[in-house]
Amino acid sequence: MVMSLEAKYEEFWRQSIKQLNEVVKATGLPIAPDEKGQYSLWYDVREMRLRFSISVERIKKFFDGLREGKIYATRCRRCGRYYFPPQVDCPYCKVSDMDWVETSGEGELLTYTVINTKPLTYSHYPDYIVAIARMREGFNVLAWLRVDDPRKVKVGMRVKLQVVKREPEGYLTYEFIPMEQ
Repeated sequence: MVMSLEAKYEEFWRQSIKQLNEVVKATGLPIAPDEKGQYSLWYDVREMRLRFSISVERIKKFFDGLREGKIYATRCRRCGRYYFPPQVDCPYCKVSDMDWVETSGEGELLTYTVINTKPLTYSHYPDYIVAIARMREGFNVLAWLRVDDPRKVKVGMRVKLQVVKREPEGYLTYEFIPMEQ
């Protein structure tokens, strides 16, 4: 029987709260080691769920671009600043006079971190890298960096931003891949 992701989360939390109650009973504090046993974590047993919907009508071109395999930013016609993710208003000029610009996708890695202790909603993914790169157009992008060996990642390396389908959810997003040097 295949358990849904939501059912897996529920079962995980049921077991975690049961274990935490035992820890509190024994020690008087809701503190327990993380899943790898490296760090002590304070666990709050209050449940907080957040689901939301927001209108994306004014930036729909960005999502249409993802479906086409393109990545768009916006640029203010008045001051020339780029915005990514795109926005329809320039917070600097206080105007809604923006152009849509297809990005080159080319950038230079500024920083990165390997994520091995993940939030619950990302726990079904293997360890991954979150990176920030300065794009050729001059703006920074935060995205996952796909590599086979994290030891080969170096600040300053050239990266390419590409559209990918993230599984198992099946939604389109973007991530970096290293460019051949």
